[in-house]
Parts: sequence; C-alpha cells; structure tokens
Amino acid sequence: MKKVLIICYYWPPAGGPGVQRWLNFVKFLPEFGIEPVVYIPENPDYPMEDASFLAEVPKEVTILKQPIFEPYKFASIFSGKKTKQISKGIISNKKQSFTEKVLLWIRGNFFIPDARVFWVKPSVNYLKKYLENEDITTIITTGPPHSVHLIGMKLKKQLDLKWIADFRDPWTNIGYHSALKLTKNSQQKHKKLEHEVLNSADLIVTTSYTTKVEFETISSKPIEVITNGFITPEIKKSKVDKKFTVSHIGSLLSGRNPKVLWSVIGELLEENPDFKKDFQLQLAGAVSKEVLESIKAYKIDENLSILGYVAHQKAIELQRATQVLLLIEIDAEKTRGIIPGKLFEYMAATRPIIALGPKQWDVARILEETNAGVYFDYTEKEKLKETLLSFYKAYKNDNLYVNSVDIDKYHRKSLTKHLASII
Repeated sequence: MKKVLIICYYWPPAGGPGVQRWLNFVKFLPEFGIEPVVYIPENPDYPMEDASFLAEVPKEVTILKQPIFEPYKFASIFSGKKTKQISKGIISNKKQSFTEKVLLWIRGNFFIPDARVFWVKPSVNYLKKYLENEDITTIITTGPPHSVHLIGMKLKKQLDLKWIADFRDPWTNIGYHSALKLTKNSQQKHKKLEHEVLNSADLIVTTSYTTKVEFETISSKPIEVITNGFITPEIKKSKVDKKFTVSHIGSLLSGRNPKVLWSVIGELLEENPDFKKDFQLQLAGAVSKEVLESIKAYKIDENLSILGYVAHQKAIELQRATQVLLLIEIDAEKTRGIIPGKLFEYMAATRPIIALGPKQWDVARILEETNAGVYFDYTEKEKLKETLLSFYKAYKNDNLYVNSVDIDKYHRKSLTKHLASII
C-alpha cells in the first residue's frame, strides 16, 4: 500500500468544512490502496471546535504532531472577542474600532501569508527527518492557512518527492484579503509567495472551477478540480418541520448579508397573513451584528430563530428537517469560485435549495447539473420572490420536494477515488 503524508492545520476537534474534507479523504483512501499519514499541530488555537468529529478519525491512521506558536493567543489579551472573530473571518464592514483596525493591520502585515507562519520552520525540520526515514515519496498540503503550503514547498526543494497542493479557498483573490489593510509591500509578498507555491508544486487541486481558471493564469502546472462533497451519516430520519422554515446552516458573516432576500421576506410577511403565521427564518451558526440589524430593519425578527453554532450531526438533522435551505455568498466577482461545503450536504438532505450569490457563480453550474435547487444573483429580486412564494404554496399543499439527479458523483467516496487517481 502506498503511503502519503498529508499536512494540514485543521483537524478534529476543529469544526467546519475544511476539517470534513480531509477527514473523509483519510477515511476512504485505504480503499484505493493508499495509506495516509496525517501531520497536524499539537496545540492549535482553533476558532471553533466540534468534538463529534473526533469519533470519526480512523483508529489505524498515523497522526504526527508538533507544537505551534499561535499569536492569536497573545492578541486575545487585548480583545478576545475581536481576535476570535478575525480568526473565524468575521470582519465588520461598518465602522471598526481602533482595536479591530490594529488587529487587522497586524494580521495582514506582520504574519505573511497568515498567523500560522511560525509553524513552517519547525515543521520542515521535523518532517524532513521523518520522511528520510520512511518510505513516503508523496506529500499533500491543504490550505488555508496557506502557510501550510510553504512547508510543502520547502520540503519539495530539499527532498526528492511529489508535492500536491490542495487549495480549499483561493489565496490573494479570496474575499477577505482586501480587508486585511495590506501595505503595497505586503501585497507584493503575498503575490510572490502565491506564484512560488503554484509553480513549485507538481500538481494543484482546487475546490472550484473558477479558482482553477484563475490559477491557470499564474501557473502552467496541472490543476485538478475536486470539489467538497457529502457523506450520508446514519442518523435518525428527521421529520420535516411543520412550519415553513427557511434555514441557513453555517456562518453569516458581515459581507454575506443578503438584503435583497430580507427585503423579499419582509414584503411577503407584510402582504400575506398566512405566510407570516407559517414562516420561520432559522439561522444556525455564527451570525454577524450587521446581518441581525438588517433582519430587524425588514421586520423579520418576530419570525426569527437563532440557534448559534451546532455540532455537525445536529446540522445534518436541521438540513433534513427544514422546508427550504438557503445558500448565501457575498456579491462580488472574487467569490464566483467559492463553493461552500454545505452545498453538498444540502444536496444530500434532498430539500429545495435557494442559492443567492454573484453572477457566474460556480454553484449555479452544480445546481443546474443536479436539479437540486434554484440560483439567483442579487439583481433578481422579483424572480426570487416568485420562487419563494411558489415554494410556500407547494408547502401549503404538502407538495414541497426536490427531484435531484446525479448527485452521487459528489459523495466523499467518489471524490476520494478521483484524488487517489492523481496521487
């Protein structure tokens, strides 16, 4: 069985879709003749945790750990709340406090490419010795944090091995990059590192088609698209909610504030007494202050249920029980290549999806291929309103369902087969 070393920062008990991607690859790779060895930080400062993932780690997998210096721990002395928000990617678009401005400036200009950069040198020293003593000739790095790719690049330069760089998100073209208050010199450093990584790796993996196209303008190295996906856990089948619940499961950050959707819902609540009686907006996950203020401004707060962060199994149950699932992305050209991991779990839940995002969003292509939901850009208010009302009418007639097709190719096992073929 061929061994492969996987270098990642996010691993159980960390929560979030980045953990699920590689946890599931590690589970299924042995079925395709590949033995994964996983390298992770010993003492990470994860912005969110989900202990339920620990039970999913295969007992037979080799886990290597080395300490990491986490500057976020020191920053929290000055403002624990703001530090945690920035670590999660929650950056306010409104007036920022002096502390928040300083933390963002330090994060963007002192820690390049990110605050986990101090893990690079000790990891290279440790892994070089390990790889020299083991029969491992292939390594995989997965980011963000993109500093993990610097580990791969340095090992590639020092040892004769194959290096695959997996990008779960873009680098300099990610939505929040411009919010980091980068100096011109810092921007150039990011661009230089991105170029070096993309041209040093033997093979690049992206989770979206748009990111692949963007990277092809920087590198001539082969690029494969392996999206995120779903797995069907054995959980008790959920009964669909009696109320007309429209749910968003996951973080709603400041930039991801769909005012056009809140406007549509506000109008339907005002115009239709039955809709107001039956409707419930359900939010599970971190929600920014700006989003909550907008919901209140459109008088939806009386029909709002806020659940906060929920464990992954609970999130799956909520997805399967809701009437309609919301998928929201920032309305910007830079987010066209962002395919949220929860899209695939939404598809597995077999409930209708309403996706609101930028024009030419990669999600639209997947929804069209699978017939799993309906996509709208931010200018299509009337079409969005008509669709939401048609879903409500189907709900009233006990006839709200989805006929999705060909979603099995997004199962984690199918995606792992693709990964194994390029390893």
